[in-house]
Amino acid sequence: MIWTPHATVAVVVEKNGKYLMVEEVCDGETVFNQPAGHVDEDESILDAAIRETVEETGWKVSIDAFIGLYTYKAPSNGITYYRMCFAATAIEKVTDQLDIGIISEHWLSYNEIGNLKSQLRSPLVTQCIDDFKNKEHYPLSLIVET
Repeated sequence: MIWTPHATVAVVVEKNGKYLMVEEVCDGETVFNQPAGHVDEDESILDAAIRETVEETGWKVSIDAFIGLYTYKAPSNGITYYRMCFAATAIEKVTDQLDIGIISEHWLSYNEIGNLKSQLRSPLVTQCIDDFKNKEHYPLSLIVET
């Protein structure tokens, strides 16, 4: 078997002290996550971040900054995920139709997200929010795609 890492994007959107979160079904369990997903073939990383946010939450966003690159090996399936996380601004709600497997989008406070710890899709959910809140944000020019 050939090892293949999975390139994913995630978006931290904060508005009025609350964060845009996705309630979804994963492996038969209800979990919470940032808007996130895989980068499709021939798709730019930033386009993937915008697309995933609309598909999972119905919210159109503008990508403002790069938060960081995270590596996570999921214990449930052994897959290694490389998560590129971005800070974004909510522009407008454009649809109520969400991806298959998505239950709903929610705007939750940091404390509310902390209370969901056992229901978070991965530890990267709170790590990305903590880094959004406490660490430097990087310019999008850091990402070069040819």
